[in-house]
Amino acid sequence: MSTASKKYDEGRLMQVLVAPIVSEKATMVADKTNAVTFKVLQDATKPEIKAAVELMFKVQVKGVSVANIKGKTKRFGRSVGRRDNIRKAYVTLQPGQELNFSGETA
Repeated sequence: MSTASKKYDEGRLMQVLVAPIVSEKATMVADKTNAVTFKVLQDATKPEIKAAVELMFKVQVKGVSVANIKGKTKRFGRSVGRRDNIRKAYVTLQPGQELNFSGETA
């Protein structure tokens, strides 16, 4: 196991990754660059995300890019609501590494 996972509390790492993002854009990125997209906690750092992915999925991570997405304002009748802000992490895997979400649910 890499040294990255030893620096952080394991309980915290289990909470860092909120959910995988499965969309058309995420799938295209995955095909092109061998990167997986996750929704992560707002205060998650890049080393933390790397350690969490390596711990949970037993793969080697090459790099992590993050993007903060502002929530859209949506109207429902007269009331105006707002979607939550999300932090997206693009986790690039080392060549030859693979993460498969579909195999676990099918």
